[in-house]
This record gives sequence, C-alpha cells and structure tokens, in this order.
Amino acid sequence: MGKPLVYEIAEKPITTALIAICTGVWVYIQKAGLGYGDVGISYEDVVRGKQYWRVITSTFSHVSFLHLIFNMSALWSVGVVEQLGHAGMGKMYYLKNTLLLVILSLALVLVFYHFLIHRLKLERYWRVTAVGYSCVIFGWMTILSQKQAGSKIQVLGFLSLPASLAPFESLIFTYIIAPQASFLGHLSGIIVGYLISWGGFAGISSYWAITYTSWLLIALVVSVERTTSYHIPFLRIGSSEELPDLPTVRLLSDEESPQPRRPPPLSLASGTDAV
Repeated sequence: MGKPLVYEIAEKPITTALIAICTGVWVYIQKAGLGYGDVGISYEDVVRGKQYWRVITSTFSHVSFLHLIFNMSALWSVGVVEQLGHAGMGKMYYLKNTLLLVILSLALVLVFYHFLIHRLKLERYWRVTAVGYSCVIFGWMTILSQKQAGSKIQVLGFLSLPASLAPFESLIFTYIIAPQASFLGHLSGIIVGYLISWGGFAGISSYWAITYTSWLLIALVVSVERTTSYHIPFLRIGSSEELPDLPTVRLLSDEESPQPRRPPPLSLASGTDAV
C-alpha cells in the first residue's frame, strides 16, 4: 500500500507547485477563450516577433484537457526525483535541471525549426505552434532511464513503464492518443535529458542555474511589455530619444574657463516624468 497523498505532496513540493501552476493556467485559458496561437511557441513569433515570453507560456500551457491530464500524471511520476536525495538527486537537483530542461529543450526546438525552414525550405514550420510541459517530462523520463533504469514510471495511474524504456514507449503511446503532438518538442526533451544525465551540465551549480534563470525572467518580462498590450505597472520602457541627456565629464584646457552651473529646466526639475 502506497503512502497517503498528503505525505506524497509533502515530499514533492516542487512537483505539486508545478502541477498547480499548469492546472491554474489551463483554467485561465478556458475562461479567457485562448488558443494555441495566444500562448504557444512558434519560430515566427519568437524570431520575427521577438515574443520571448512564449518560452514560459508555452511550457505551462495546455489547451486540451486530455493533454493536461496525461502530462500532469506523468509529471507526478517523474517527480519521484525529489525523493531520491540518497541517490544523488533530490529537490535542488530536480529544480536546477527542470530549469535547464525548460530553457534548453525549447531552444533546441527553435534550432530544429530554423534548420527545417532555412535548409530544407519547409516554410510551414514558420507557424507550427507548440504548447505543453511534455518536453520537460520526456527529459526527466530520459534522466531516470539512465540513473534509475530498474525503476517503474506510472502514467495515467494504470500504465506502468520500465524507466529504461519510458521515453520511447511514452512517445509511441502519445502519438496513439494524440497524433498532432509535437514530435520535435518531445525529441528535444529527450536529447537534453541525455545531455544532463551524461553530465553535460554538471559544471553549472544550482546557484548559477537560478541566477541565469532570474536574468532570463527579467528579459521575458521586458519582452511582455514591448510586444504585447499588457502593461506591467512597475515597468516603463522608453526609447533612448525619450531620455534626457546624461551629464558628460571632460578635461578643460588652459584657454577654457569653467562655465557657471545652471539649474535644470523647470520641466525636469519638477520630477513629473520620474518613474
């Protein structure tokens, strides 16, 4: 008999929070009537439109209820990583590599799109849009297949898969129930998962992973302000033409005499334009 759910939640706080976020986003999408084009990631939106915020919205968004249920069930299973501190994993390992999977797997998706568009001339990939947490889940399945090959991963509560084969078995099962699923998204997660499990990013400490992610989030917030109609109250972004000239410092020659300092114009001294 397994542990009571309340104990499982206490042992998987990060996984529980991620499931709550994805579920809350799904509820919001349904109430707001949003679709794939509103929250998903595509090459055109990110590269041409500079809508970098879609890296986050696409990861945590699910439009289909079946897609949400399948992903959250799999996420709960791979969340066992939080409980494996004795095996060299644990909560910080889980948090750090989840951040890496979110960023690197979607970056790899865009690299694939770039190759298909510019090398193979497949123009339709300009607008191919992907959503969902699948790339991260497939990445974690791959990591577990390397580090916990003898364990089992439960999917949908009834499908028990050997961890060593889970990424590819899940890939087949996904295409049976959802043929429109993003193959490149899942493949990118698997590739990044192998790189992580083989120690490709072992030199990145948890501190630096969180630091880099914090700067990335700041860039994404700026992207929201610049490319959408949504206004962030505490942020104002203007062009350089709107900013007053900064004071300059230079050395005076013997022939030059210093000019008396003048007070600033009234419009600037009043501080009405200060942010």
